[in-house]
Amino acid sequence: MTKEMADDVEYHEEFVTNPRGLRLFTCGWLPASSSPKALIFLCHGYGMEVSGFMKESMMLCVLMVGDIVILAACGVELATAGYGVFGIDYEGHGKSMGARCYIQKFEHLVDDCDRFFKSICELEEYRDKSRFLYGESMGGAVALLLHRKDPTFWDGAVLVAPMCKISEKVKPHPLVVTLLTQVEEIIPKWKIVPTKDVIDSAFKDPIKREKIRKNKLIYQDKPRLKTALELLRTSISVEQSLSQVSMPFFILHGEADTVTDPEVSRALYERAASADKTIKLYPGMWHGLTAGEPDHNVHLVFSDIVAWLDRRSHRQDRASMTPPAACTDSAAAAAADSPVSPEPPRQGAAGGFLCGLTGRANPQQCRM
Repeated sequence: MTKEMADDVEYHEEFVTNPRGLRLFTCGWLPASSSPKALIFLCHGYGMEVSGFMKESMMLCVLMVGDIVILAACGVELATAGYGVFGIDYEGHGKSMGARCYIQKFEHLVDDCDRFFKSICELEEYRDKSRFLYGESMGGAVALLLHRKDPTFWDGAVLVAPMCKISEKVKPHPLVVTLLTQVEEIIPKWKIVPTKDVIDSAFKDPIKREKIRKNKLIYQDKPRLKTALELLRTSISVEQSLSQVSMPFFILHGEADTVTDPEVSRALYERAASADKTIKLYPGMWHGLTAGEPDHNVHLVFSDIVAWLDRRSHRQDRASMTPPAACTDSAAAAAADSPVSPEPPRQGAAGGFLCGLTGRANPQQCRM
């Protein structure tokens, strides 16, 4: 195990082996001088990796492309706020073994996360700690499927532009899906699924946008055939079970997001059975809430996340936990007063059916 210290945060990394014999990279961030008040488990997106530039600056914790969400400084931000944060690179992602960004079965990703996350929760020093999932884009689907796998295990989830359904505007025709399905076992790893470069549409800050584009760790090739179909099937499966979501959750989404439709998040909020559910839509913000916005907007987003977690993590006895009152309209009302930068001229909207990607020319403004 490798350990490092910086800014009152202890970082560690190590490899674990999954049942398929693949070595998977894992890492974690802990408060250096105190016991964590709760545990947070990162579910990253398609094409990303969980450790980021730890050895360089501890500023970017997670980078991904495909659904183009970046968990910028997530581990450091949350550990600095007093939380224990843990992540794992999915098979074929980041430093883990496997064909690059090839998802043979989405359930493999979920099972690997479930196994690693619970191994942390079972440690003696963490057994009484509250545990939360944190998922962005495709990672939101992973988080929701982890909840479906064990509905009473998790104490809540933070979901940033989660992949939980395919927008009707970009859902592929059934004949197209049938045709691709007929050849997926013949050419499963072929990079033939057309997608547009959405980096220009995802990141508002031009300096941050260029840093992302130049990063060699980011996967910028076309999705593989089977990977695309697995993401489509997973989105449909998650959409069909939205009413079964019962854990507390906090959805965050930029209203000016032209990459992932805010209506996707609205659908989750409206259909979920959770008594404790919150959605906050940020006027003027784009898709990269935690990395592509100006610094003051990123700070606002993380402040909201930490505030939501703080209200639900101060619990000594997990068996006696009761959820706070449901938070609905008040969260979105607060969003209307949030300080955000004026929206600069946009690049052309990106399109594609992966991860709920949309091609909305006129983003719908909606608050709940």
